[in-house]
Amino acid sequence: MAEFHSVAKVGDIPENEGRAYDVDGVMVAVFNLGGTFAAIDDMCPHAGASLSAGHVEEEVVMCPLHAWRFHCRTGKWMDNPTAKLGVETYETRVQDGEIQVSID
Repeated sequence: MAEFHSVAKVGDIPENEGRAYDVDGVMVAVFNLGGTFAAIDDMCPHAGASLSAGHVEEEVVMCPLHAWRFHCRTGKWMDNPTAKLGVETYETRVQDGEIQVSID
């Protein structure tokens, strides 16, 4: 069974923005996508920039360093969706007003 960790309260992340959280030593980017939440690895595989600081549009985050784009729900690299490159995704849920992430 997945172990969930509380990272923030529902109102802490503005809509269409992300925030980075340390979850048991893993930096996770959590995004508010129209009132639902998605979590991916915070580190861009290209140059290591924080994806949580990127611009979010239509469930896609753009890396603030070199503009690589990743889907916030699937982790796919949107600039070449057929490539095997992408970022890890993590399960999220809201429990008692808190956003929770599982890295299991």
